[in-house]
Amino acid sequence: MENLFRVAGKAPKIHIGNVTKNVEEIRNFYEEQAAETDLVVTPELSLTGYTCGDLFHNRQLLEKTKEGLRELTSLTAKYGESGAGLIVGLPLEVDGELYNCGAFMHNGKVLGIVPKTYLPNYGEFYEKRWFSARRYDVVPITLWEGQKTFFGNNLIFSLKDEENPVTIGMEICEDAWAPVSPGRLLAVNGAEILINLSASNEVIGKEQFRKKLVGGVSSSCICGYVYVSASAYESTSDLVFSGHLLMYENGKELGEIKPFQEGVLKKDFYLTKIRHDRLANKSFTDCKRDFTFRTFEVAEWEKKLTKKEEMKRKVPITPFVPSKNRLERSISIFQMQVAGLQRRLEATKSKCIVVGVSGGLDSTLALLVSAKAVKNLGLPSTTVVGITMPGFGTTSRTKNNSIELMKILGCDIREISIVDSVRQHFKDIGHDEDQKDITYENCQARERTQILMDVANKEGGFVVGTGDLSELALGWCTYNGDHMSMYAVNTSIPKTLVRTLVDEVGHDLGRNGFTGIERVIEDIVDTPVSPELLPPNPDGTIAQKTEDTVGSYILHDFFLYYTLRYGVKPKELYELCKTAVEQSQEYKFSEEEIKKWLNVFYTRFFRQQFKRNCMPDGVKVGTVSVSPRGDLRLPSEIELEDFLDF
Repeated sequence: MENLFRVAGKAPKIHIGNVTKNVEEIRNFYEEQAAETDLVVTPELSLTGYTCGDLFHNRQLLEKTKEGLRELTSLTAKYGESGAGLIVGLPLEVDGELYNCGAFMHNGKVLGIVPKTYLPNYGEFYEKRWFSARRYDVVPITLWEGQKTFFGNNLIFSLKDEENPVTIGMEICEDAWAPVSPGRLLAVNGAEILINLSASNEVIGKEQFRKKLVGGVSSSCICGYVYVSASAYESTSDLVFSGHLLMYENGKELGEIKPFQEGVLKKDFYLTKIRHDRLANKSFTDCKRDFTFRTFEVAEWEKKLTKKEEMKRKVPITPFVPSKNRLERSISIFQMQVAGLQRRLEATKSKCIVVGVSGGLDSTLALLVSAKAVKNLGLPSTTVVGITMPGFGTTSRTKNNSIELMKILGCDIREISIVDSVRQHFKDIGHDEDQKDITYENCQARERTQILMDVANKEGGFVVGTGDLSELALGWCTYNGDHMSMYAVNTSIPKTLVRTLVDEVGHDLGRNGFTGIERVIEDIVDTPVSPELLPPNPDGTIAQKTEDTVGSYILHDFFLYYTLRYGVKPKELYELCKTAVEQSQEYKFSEEEIKKWLNVFYTRFFRQQFKRNCMPDGVKVGTVSVSPRGDLRLPSEIELEDFLDF
């Protein structure tokens, strides 16, 4: 069939900072596809890895990158004019500035290099630390002796084939998210297929949003769209990548490699369809223009916003918890956690994972993630070393649940009491055991962490942290105690979501091989949240309940979401919370309670920043994160009085 243009995309296994191995991965992929494909595409910064950080300024890396580009360019000459074109991502220095680029090669030549136009510098992204942005221009450059090429954003690559003269435009990751994207401008200036080299991390809901974005551009620009994103082998210090691949044609999905599923996406674009629709759509024709932006006059509208007595929209009291498709969303989040831990286990070449198992929600989720990661890697279930460490406040309910859960998951089960060692520590520091103060509690938390760390050293493993996002936000963790680990899988999971994940994922595991886990999961979900550091009630039930001290996690997670996600000011947050409570059928709080716990939230949130400044690595899975390496960079000395005015 004529007028078909075949593109193959893949997210190769990435070797962070190792250009030699990345070239080998790309070479293998290209040679598999070169004879039967028109164009081969790899992700953003595929020659180095997207997560190199400050290594991008290292001369060795930049020189190796150029050598790698030259080697791949020579590779395309092997297949001549009939061979496939090849697009790779790389950092490239031009005129004393470093750019995040895509290079287009064919038949032994670099046809052109496209720099990224818009650099994300918000949330978890800070590309302006390393790269310069480039606005619309094209200049000639020399890469090496005998190799001159074009460098610029508004390049359109035209295939000189009279029967099939396809035209291609390229943009890089964030460019597609910009209001006026380079891809749209390239499309209205003739590009029939847009290529996007991306390194898009996964967070909750981003997969669906990404598909809407790519599909929308393909639809409105009447074009083919190839989206190739970085693989799960990128660093997972704070983010997780998934190798999501998409191809659309005129708004219709041609194919997809879903997140965390490896493979090659290869599809044919029907150019006749693209050209017909462009010819018929006069709005597209009217949009044709050059790259000179028009200056628009602003018509002022003298109107003030009407005061809203009643909000005509739903305000969920639990914004972190999926309102629909709960199982599907829970499994998606769980997969991100598993992928991060799995990558870290591979990278460290550790012999085991050590988890402190209390029988509570957080440690249960961390244990489920650990068990699944080990299973995915084909390792024995005993690679997970689960340690229960009963202390002064441990109840038989939580202890029994922790042991039963580990049995079902097949962990290496260990029980180490902390009572004697903590009593010895009380004696060493001169603390009266009858004084049930913060020292009494924190000594237990630090002793447990010491045990976990030392067992990990002894067994050649690393400690998986169990603390969640809500605890980090409130500072409800013992500094250098449960605050610390080698990798924290729950670090961006808020408490309200932890309960949902344990419930949904636990039951899903029960339906898929872990017989009997449902009963344990149900009891854990029903157990009050507690650190169990104070002695239990006379009847053996939990006496110390976290929410009696810090307040409801329903409220705190609501405050956290709107403070970090949208920067809502205190008075507005208070009113917003009142509305959410009024609309809620399940949770009811008085205005006095909302004010009380909002005060506690701001006080604890700002005064506990020092703990977050040295929090362990952990995957970001949602739009809210407190990692100091990504989303939240705050000083530890904030004066919070102005935030208590509501």
